[in-house]
Amino acid sequence: MKVKVNEQHNFEVEIAEKALKVNGLELQMDARDLSPTQKHVIYQNKSYNIELVERNEEGKAVVIKVNGTLYQVGIEDQYDELLKKLGMDSSSANKVLEIKAPMPGLVLNVIVEEGQEVNKGDSLLVLEAMKMENIIKSPTGGIVKKILIRKGDKVEKNEILLQFA
Repeated sequence: MKVKVNEQHNFEVEIAEKALKVNGLELQMDARDLSPTQKHVIYQNKSYNIELVERNEEGKAVVIKVNGTLYQVGIEDQYDELLKKLGMDSSSANKVLEIKAPMPGLVLNVIVEEGQEVNKGDSLLVLEAMKMENIIKSPTGGIVKKILIRKGDKVEKNEILLQFA
């Protein structure tokens, strides 16, 4: 399986019954379970306390704490590789291509520009509906391909407001 740490370090990991191989090299270590979420490991005469902080089954990602330092760890197995080759991976399945108005209203402000890269949760625009200001946030990361509305436009429910590349 492939393991990515902090979105920058990639490792090829094999787990056998009593052995752990990283990038083809078998690691010699002593590991003891302290609890269901904590381990104590001795590796190359150094002691490591490892704690599982957060687990995301869907995204196959975990956050672990090693001697007080947090690490984001992503895991990809052979099935993920196969789905990716077939174009059926979860990242493409969850890709949102357009933002529609959740209700009729008046566009008070467009925060983004065409060609701008946005992350999940970034504010895209402000829509006034029933005398309330609603900030429309991005449900996904991506690049704004086309903005179909302007400040002052009246929009109907389900009208396409912007599109992602």
